[in-house]
Amino acid sequence: MSDTGQGATGVAASTAWHAHLALAYERNGEGTVLVRRAHRGPLVVQKALYPEGEAVCQSVILHPPAGIVGGDQLALDVDVGGGAWAQLTTPGAAKWYRSAGPRAQQTLAFSVGAKATLEWLPQETIIFDGANAVLTNHVVLHDDALFLGWEVVCLGRRLSGEAFRHGSLRQEVVVVRDGRRQWTERAQLAGGGPLLRAAVGLKAAPVFGTFIAAVPAVPDRLLLACREVICENGDSGVTRLPGILLARYRGTEPEAARSYFAALWACARLILTGREAVPPRIWNT
Repeated sequence: MSDTGQGATGVAASTAWHAHLALAYERNGEGTVLVRRAHRGPLVVQKALYPEGEAVCQSVILHPPAGIVGGDQLALDVDVGGGAWAQLTTPGAAKWYRSAGPRAQQTLAFSVGAKATLEWLPQETIIFDGANAVLTNHVVLHDDALFLGWEVVCLGRRLSGEAFRHGSLRQEVVVVRDGRRQWTERAQLAGGGPLLRAAVGLKAAPVFGTFIAAVPAVPDRLLLACREVICENGDSGVTRLPGILLARYRGTEPEAARSYFAALWACARLILTGREAVPPRIWNT
């Protein structure tokens, strides 16, 4: 999807949206079914997809306005019942337009039951210069639930030569298992701020991202295999924490970040579940 935006200024002329989508998945025999799909506002899924057979239910999350403007509030609540397997992805990059002041927010709330798996595989998030964006993701895991997911952020419209000189980006990721926090990360980036250039920050790289595999215990072979995955363009690293395998990307190309994370996902998926990765077809459209 193009990142050229809406008009020369990158400001979308649109009324702010408050949108909410709630999805629930359950195990049915050997398969997974989407048993609840409730939405308010422009945040929807069209239908359940089964590119791998009945075991894995795939949903493509659609935001018809295509971009997020100041004042927008988007919320996605997903419940994956015991033994079910859900995979969520998006059809293209999410664009956060320049704001005249109001904050735009996206809130993800994921709950994954025992013996269940949730895969969150979105395409990149593009933060336009002057955007005022807040991204939060809370993942609640039960017993031996598995979560595999990533986020890739591009600051500014690189194809237009735009840098992130104004505005603000706040991010929060929380992973909880059986009531105990396994991982918490909060970040705040100011447009044009020193953290964008600092060696301990982004080192002037406009693209960054995080891959997470949350599992009760990270096996040695997973850590070693993921450290063997090659990142073709940019800086990368893999770390093991209690119950969390964490990988980072910092570079200039969202395509490189997604390719790296997709390779990590394929590696982790095979080792942790025994099932080979099947890239969502929507990525090729």
